[in-house]
Amino acid sequence: MKSNTLLMAAAMVAFATPVFSAEALASRELINGKDLTGWTGKGYVVEDGAIYCTPQGSNLVTEGIFSNYVLDFEFVLTAGANNGLGIHYPGTGDAAYVGMELQVLDSTAEKYKNLKDYQFHGSLYTLAPAKQGALKPVGEWNHERVTINGPLVKVEVNDKVVLEANLDELNVAHPKHMGSKRRSGHIAFCGHGDRVGFRNMRISELPPTPVATAGETPLFDGKSLAGWKPERAGDESWSVMNGVLKHKGTAKGAGQLWTEKEYGDFTMAFDWRWASVGPMMKRPVIGADGNETAEKLDVQELDSGVYVRGNEKSQVNLWNWPVGSGEVYGYRTNKSLPAEIRTGVTPKMKADKALGEWNHTVITMKGDRLTVVLNGQTVIDQAQLPNVPAKGKLALQHHGSSIDFANLTIKE
Repeated sequence: MKSNTLLMAAAMVAFATPVFSAEALASRELINGKDLTGWTGKGYVVEDGAIYCTPQGSNLVTEGIFSNYVLDFEFVLTAGANNGLGIHYPGTGDAAYVGMELQVLDSTAEKYKNLKDYQFHGSLYTLAPAKQGALKPVGEWNHERVTINGPLVKVEVNDKVVLEANLDELNVAHPKHMGSKRRSGHIAFCGHGDRVGFRNMRISELPPTPVATAGETPLFDGKSLAGWKPERAGDESWSVMNGVLKHKGTAKGAGQLWTEKEYGDFTMAFDWRWASVGPMMKRPVIGADGNETAEKLDVQELDSGVYVRGNEKSQVNLWNWPVGSGEVYGYRTNKSLPAEIRTGVTPKMKADKALGEWNHTVITMKGDRLTVVLNGQTVIDQAQLPNVPAKGKLALQHHGSSIDFANLTIKE
C-alpha cells in the first residue's frame, strides 16, 4: 500500500526579494473545477467543481513542474479510501519512489490499524511519519497546505502541523530512495481506485533563497516589471508572482524582455528554472572545439537565454542541449571565427541542475571578455567576443519554453 500561518522569512529575505506575509502570497489555480485542463492521466472525473478518483484512477499529473511552493487544497475521503499527493514526481514510474508521496488516507479505517507509521495520512511514504488526529470525519472536506522550500517540507491539515521534514536529512537516512534526492518535479494524485475528491487547489510559487554579494543592485524588484520593457506591445506572456519573474512559454505574440537601461562592464547574477517539460528532440553532442559531432541525443527541447549588450549574437544560452547552458551560440556556430574563439564560448562542462530545479548563474562582461559561472562551476572563462558592442541593454529571451527567473541583480 502506497499510497494558517506560514513563515516565509527563509525564502523571502534579501534586498532583491520582497517580503510576503502568508495572506499576501499570490497564487494560481491548479484545479479549475470544470475539466482536467493542466493535468494528464486517466481515471479521474470532475464533479461539482472537484476532481474525483474513479475505480480506474491511478496517477493524474500536472503538466507544469514545480520546485519551491505553497500548495493549498481541499480533499474528501470515503471510508477506507487511499490516495496520495505526489511531489517532485518526474512524470513516469512509481511516484512514491522516483518522486515522493504524501499519503492521502482514511487513517481511521479499521483495516489500516496495523499500518507502519509512515503510511498514515500526511506522511511521506517510507520516509517520515506524520502526526495523526487532524482529519475531519469521513465525508467532510479537509484543508491541507503543503509548503516546500528547498529541502524543507511542511504539511498542515486543518490548520494543524502534522509533518516537518528535511529532505537532505532523509536522503542521508534513505540513500536508496531516489525521490528524496529530487528538488523539483510534477505534482500528482496517486490513486488506487478509491473515491477521493480534490478541489480548490491553488499554488503559490516561490523563489529560492538569494545569494547576496556586496555591491549588487536589484535588476528586478520582485513585484513588477519596473525597469523592464517587453519587446512587443501587448505581450502578456511575462508576469510576476511572489518574487518570481515568469514566462508562460507561449509563442504567440511573445518576445524578449529588455532592460530599460544599458550596461557596459558588469556582473549579472540570477536564478532560473524550467517551469514545464518540452518536446523530445534529437540534439547534437558538441565537442570541446565547438563543433557539432555526428552523435545526437534525445533531450527535452527547452531554450532561453540572456542577450548581452543589446546583441542577439552575444546571447548566453540557457537550454537543455547536451553541451549545457552558458554557451554563446552566435559565436560558437560562426565558422569564420578563429578556433580559439569558438572553443572559448563552448562550455567546459554541463553544470545544469535537473530539470525544474533552480540554477544560479553569474555572467561577467569586461571589455570583450565573457565569463559564465553556473551553479558554482566556471563554464565559460574569459572568452573573447570579437566586435561585441561596448554597451547595450540586457534581455531575457523568449524561445517558447516556460521559464522562471528570480533574484536578478547587477554590479557595474
